[in-house]
Amino acid sequence: MKDEIWRREEIESPCVKICVVHPDARLCTGCLRSIDEITRWSKMSREERRSIIDTLPDRKPLLSKRRGGRAARLARDV
Repeated sequence: MKDEIWRREEIESPCVKICVVHPDARLCTGCLRSIDEITRWSKMSREERRSIIDTLPDRKPLLSKRRGGRAARLARDV
């Protein structure tokens, strides 16, 4: 049984320990938060955290768009 004294009522971090920032979307590919959101997370109010958590599913498509791979990089460098 957990010690009730240490129980907290805050929203947990959505971090999944995959910390890679997408170069175009500027979002973490693991938790979908921006660098600013990650930095400020511990200082945010419960309401602000909840608001961000609610928007995370809508951000997923920003990371799945294909960028063209090697062929696009080669064409861009020409």
